[in-house]
Amino acid sequence: MSVTFTDNYKEVFAAETVEFIDGLLEDNYALDDILEFVDANSEEDLVSYYVEYVEQGENLGYDVVDAFVEYHGLSCVENCGDAYRGTYNSEADFAEEFTNDLYDVPSFVVVDWQATFDQCLRYDFDFVDGFVFSSNF
Repeated sequence: MSVTFTDNYKEVFAAETVEFIDGLLEDNYALDDILEFVDANSEEDLVSYYVEYVEQGENLGYDVVDAFVEYHGLSCVENCGDAYRGTYNSEADFAEEFTNDLYDVPSFVVVDWQATFDQCLRYDFDFVDGFVFSSNF
C-alpha cells in the first residue's frame, strides 16, 4: 500500500507501526524518508530494519547500502559495514588491488586480473554496481 504525503500515517498503519514511527520522529528521523522506506518495503521491515538501514547509510552512503541490500536482502543490512570492501571500476581493478595488498607481484609479471577475480575471488567477494562486498559475513 502506497502512502502519500497527504495521507495520515496514523490512520493507515498498524498501531505498533505508528508507535514505532512516533518514536523515530522523536529521535529526529524524517517522516518523508520513513514513508518512502515503507513504500519500498513493508511495515514489518520498517520496524525490523529501518534504524540499522539508516545507520549503515549514514556511515557508508545510501548508494552502498542499497546495492548491498539489493544483492543480499534487507535482512542482512546489519552486515553491510563489515562486508563493504570499497568501490571499483571493475572486478579486475579490485582483483589487482586486493592481490597487490597481499603479495609483492613483480612489475614484469603480466596478470589477467579479470581471470584472477573469476577463478579465485568471485566466491569470496560480490561485485555489485561497482561496490565490492565480502560474501563471508
